[in-house]
Parts: sequence; structure tokens; C-alpha cells
Amino acid sequence: MNIRYTIQIHSYWHCGSGLAAGADVDALVIRDHDNLPFIPGKTIKGLIREAVNEMLGFEGKEEADDAYLELFGWENQKGDDCGHTANAFFSNATLIEAEAIKANSLQDFLYESIAQTAINSTTGTAEEHSLRKTQVVVPCYLEGYIKNVPEEMGQTVLNALKYIKRLGVGRNRGLGRCTINGRKEENV
Repeated sequence: MNIRYTIQIHSYWHCGSGLAAGADVDALVIRDHDNLPFIPGKTIKGLIREAVNEMLGFEGKEEADDAYLELFGWENQKGDDCGHTANAFFSNATLIEAEAIKANSLQDFLYESIAQTAINSTTGTAEEHSLRKTQVVVPCYLEGYIKNVPEEMGQTVLNALKYIKRLGVGRNRGLGRCTINGRKEENV
């Protein structure tokens, strides 16, 4: 089975590239060759795995069955995939309006920077050298797909997509609020 999904992001969001922009911005967003932001398939896979694990925990299930391993593979305690290779493919989630954005050279309008600083709990003043700037992406719509989902895991994955409410860095600080909707498709 194949699943196509859409992500509506309601707030600024940040999926990091691991890069900085010198003295200006401490953390840049990951971008493709057209200077457009995206969410890596590996991130989507991790979010879905986390949601499925929580849902299975609610049901009192602790052991991964064959369908789960076929979808996600087996992960060791360090978080590395090993042992059982997943048969499913998780695409990157890309902007729905990417072609219109590129045609009109609007890429630069997708990004903003936010600043944060640590506050001293005793004095109520900013801690020295604690100012950090993070590049964020404006709210938008993205889409992606998952190929080769085992039939017995299809509805679980669709439910897990609805369960995900935040993504990216700063989820506990209000970044990356989202709604994800999925549907089964024959071909993606």
C-alpha cells in the first residue's frame, strides 16, 4: 500500500541543516537545490515511528511484529537502523506550491529569523553571550508519500499521521505546530 500525505504547518518551523550563517544566524533551515525548505523523509519516518510506538503503548503492545519491522526496520538503542531493513520508503515532504514560488523567485520570502536569549532567574536580566538567532520558515503546506506500507499497518500509519501535532526543532517552544492528513493511494 502507498500513502500520500499533506502537512499544514500553522506556525513558524525549523528543520535544521546543521549549518550557521556566520555572525548573523546560528541555525539555518535545510533547503533543496532550488533554495526551498523541505522536511527530510528520515524526519517524517521518525515522527511516525514515535506516534505508532505511543499508540501501541496505549494498546499495551510492547513487541514489534513483522509488519512493524517491514515498515520501520529494527532500531538499536543508539537509534541506528540495523538488523532488519525496512521495505517502506519515506519521501521528503516538499512545498505544494514549489513551482509557483520558483517561477516568481519568491524563495527569500519563505524565511525569517527569530532571536532568543537566556534570562537569569535571579536578576531577571539576559545572560551574557546567550543571544541565539534561528532561521525559521513561514507557515505553509507540504506534501509527501510513503511507499510499500504493509497492508496491516496502513490504518495505523494513517492514524499516526493525525496524532502528530508538532515537528522540527523548538516543538516545545511553539514552533512547528501542524496538522497532517493522509490517504491511501494506488500509485505515488
